[in-house]
Amino acid sequence: MVRDDWFRNEDWNPAIENVFFAKLRRARDKSQYLRIQACTLARKEPLVALRLLDEYFTQANKFDRAQAFVDSASAYLTLGDADKAIASYESALAHEEQRPSVKTQAYLDLPFIIATQGLVACYEQALALLDSHKSRLTFPVDVFRWHAAYALIASNVGLPVVAREHAKLALDAASRDQSGFRYHPGVGLVADRYDEIRHQLSALLADF
Repeated sequence: MVRDDWFRNEDWNPAIENVFFAKLRRARDKSQYLRIQACTLARKEPLVALRLLDEYFTQANKFDRAQAFVDSASAYLTLGDADKAIASYESALAHEEQRPSVKTQAYLDLPFIIATQGLVACYEQALALLDSHKSRLTFPVDVFRWHAAYALIASNVGLPVVAREHAKLALDAASRDQSGFRYHPGVGLVADRYDEIRHQLSALLADF
C-alpha cells in the first residue's frame, strides 16, 4: 500500500489500527482522515466504520459532516439496520439544508433504499425527495436509480402505467455505454450493476 494511503485501508486488524491511529495523532486535520477511512470500510467492516465516525463527530472541523452521515448509513445498511440507515440519510439531508454548498447522494440513496426494500410507510417521503431533486441527476446511474425507485414505488401503490413509464426510462439509462461527458465517457455508468433491480423492472414491462 502506498504510504500516503494510510487512511484508506480496505482491511482492518490490530496492526493496521495501531498504524492508523499513530499517524492520525500526528495529523492536523483528523476529521477528514477519520471520515475517509470510515467510508472505505463501511461495506466491509461496518462496526469499525461506525466507531471511526463516532470519533469523527467529536472533532471540531467537520466540513463534510453530511457525507459522514451518508457513510454511516452505508455501514448500517451493511449491518441490515434500515431504520438507522434512514435516520442517517435524513441527518445528511438536514445538514445539506443548513449548508447548501455541501451536497451528497443522500437525496437519491434514501428513496432508492426505501423503494428497493419496500418500506411502504416511507413511500411519500421517497417520492417527495425524488421530485424535489430531479434536476440534480448527472450520470446515467443516477437517472437509472431515480427512475427505478419511482417505478418500484408506483408498482407497489397500484399505478402500473406510471411504473411502466419509469421502468422503461430506468432500463434505457442502464443500457447507456457513454456518460455524455466528453473527457470521462465511462464515468457514472450502470454497467453490470443492479442485476436484480433490472430484472424487476423488466418484469414490470412484461406484465403490462
